[in-house]
Amino acid sequence: MRLVFAGTPETALPSLRVLIDSPRHEVVAVVTRPDAQSGRGRRVHPSPVAELAEEAGIEVLRPAKAGDPLFLERLAALRPDCCPVVAYGALLPQRALDVPRFGWINLHFSILPAWRGAAPVQHAILHGDEITGASTFQIVKELDAGPVYGVVTEAIRPGDTSGELLDRLSVSGAELLAATLDGVEDGKLEARPQPLDGVSLAPKINVVDAQVDWAGPAMRVDRLIRACTPGPGAWSTFRGHRVKLGPVRLAPGAEQLDPGVVAAAKNTVLVGTATHPVELGEVQPEGKRRMSAGEWARGTRVDSGERFA
Repeated sequence: MRLVFAGTPETALPSLRVLIDSPRHEVVAVVTRPDAQSGRGRRVHPSPVAELAEEAGIEVLRPAKAGDPLFLERLAALRPDCCPVVAYGALLPQRALDVPRFGWINLHFSILPAWRGAAPVQHAILHGDEITGASTFQIVKELDAGPVYGVVTEAIRPGDTSGELLDRLSVSGAELLAATLDGVEDGKLEARPQPLDGVSLAPKINVVDAQVDWAGPAMRVDRLIRACTPGPGAWSTFRGHRVKLGPVRLAPGAEQLDPGVVAAAKNTVLVGTATHPVELGEVQPEGKRRMSAGEWARGTRVDSGERFA
């Protein structure tokens, strides 16, 4: 099939690589978000998908909006049979959905209908799911509600961050996407409607959502920090300054501390929660580099009884 691939971040790269290497399909162009500022210098960079496509000599389309008339005209001229999508990051109007004869097939990182939305992996960790996965489905106007072609499952490990889990899903999901396209082309794969029961939503988790509530139980603190690693980054404030927090270790055997109270020893830094303390891992004080919690506590000279807000 002639494919126009839509995607933007690194998560989409395994899928794009698999389709570029496929002997059955031809990626004639990619659609990605416009170049954006990133890094400390805020320099403008192309998306990871754009960089890979350019290395492979594939045409790159960067519409500001997917409904742009010039983009739609070029998309139609490319005559794609299908448009596979992985984390493109923009809504697709019906005029775009109608172009390819097999439609737009999305790889979504959850077992639909669970966790429809922008942050399925983060919400799976945040809510304590033990199993997640990836689904391929036909894109329709309603958010992540189209009929499903196939599913792969993945166990969520106790220490998984959203970044680690997404890395694994992006690889297994790439194989699922390729198999889905093969099945669609052969006429052997039929999409089935999602069940009406079990729908849950996974809206984007922003910086405000990532603030740690030490008055919650330790398990909730642990899940929030892992869900927000690497982005947007969990945080709390100490002496009025923001401190980013890496994954913690549950410490049920440690002496009880009031929520937010910090207890620094030679090799450990504990923080109280509503249940039992957690042991901090890496931290990053505002305006400084990432460091171990012990190094931070020694440099900050934490006093007895001080606490995170």
